[in-house]
Amino acid sequence: MASSQVNPTRMELQKQKKKLSTAVRGHKLLKDKRDELMRQFMEMVRENMEVRQQVEEGIKAANVNFVIAQAGMSEAILEEALMSPKQEVMLKTSTRNVMSVDIPVYEYKTKTADDNDIYSYGFAYTSGDMDAAVKSLADVLPAMLKLAELEKSCQLMASEIEKTRRRVNALEHVIIPETEANIKYITMKLDENERSTQIRLMKVKDMMLEEAHHYSEK
Repeated sequence: MASSQVNPTRMELQKQKKKLSTAVRGHKLLKDKRDELMRQFMEMVRENMEVRQQVEEGIKAANVNFVIAQAGMSEAILEEALMSPKQEVMLKTSTRNVMSVDIPVYEYKTKTADDNDIYSYGFAYTSGDMDAAVKSLADVLPAMLKLAELEKSCQLMASEIEKTRRRVNALEHVIIPETEANIKYITMKLDENERSTQIRLMKVKDMMLEEAHHYSEK
């Protein structure tokens, strides 16, 4: 439906045609962006599921080893062994741009390069299951960070997909039809005005011819 605020002038007609051209071009670009976002989102979801399974298996293995270690060690020795960690992990966060979405990137490094520094206790009074549990958690740390990265990335991508979808729908169902209706309305009004002008000119011409005829008869 044409807007009642549109002035049926040639200047406005050119303005509406330019608006329509921009809207159509923007609609195509946004549709392409939405489709590419969906493709990358689905890839992230699949990777998320794989990494989540890896993390769950690693944590499950660590829990099993901790339970076995707890059964073979006194609670006091277990608490003392884990009380003062020797290794430290430093996390660095950054972002990378994917289709106008800044998704997180997590990187980490340990305080020391020695892999044995994950064990903050001596081996004399602890069991091998305790060592296996600590090693399982250390091994699963990179996957846990990757999972956190993917989870947040999926949330951000889903939000951007929804915003893009709304913009596509607004252009497709509101702006483009409304602009087309405005162009049709203005064109119809201009044609109507042109026909009215032609009719008036013909009437004026007939009047002038009639006056000229009467004048020549005198």
